[in-house]
Amino acid sequence: MDKEARLSWTGSGLVFDGGAPGGPQIVIDGDCAVGPSPMDLVLMGVAACMAIDVKVILDKGRVPFDGLDVRAEGERREKPPRSYRAVRLVFTVTGVPPASRAKVDRAIELSREKYCSVLFSLREDLVLDTVIEGG
Repeated sequence: MDKEARLSWTGSGLVFDGGAPGGPQIVIDGDCAVGPSPMDLVLMGVAACMAIDVKVILDKGRVPFDGLDVRAEGERREKPPRSYRAVRLVFTVTGVPPASRAKVDRAIELSREKYCSVLFSLREDLVLDTVIEGG
């Protein structure tokens, strides 16, 4: 495996600390009291992945812009496992010259169809393996 993340229960409620070994740590809270929930992180992960892709693509295309914001909205299924049925990402890109507007559209399309690793990780062909260690 080429990536690793670790989580540790804090001993309180549904609160876990976690992150990549040696990297910054975040608080994850199933009750959303002291940190985002896992499902919030899924939305933020897709939004961040696509935002990063769009920025890289615009930079490579030498498209100037002043700001890039993404609002992620998710609609979850009613019954367990309550996965997302739909996700809507609203991109706000400011300071783009009118002649380059089509390049913004193309950058978003490329991220969605080819580059966003988070989005593709949520697809049906994901292989998930689980292992139990310790006792």
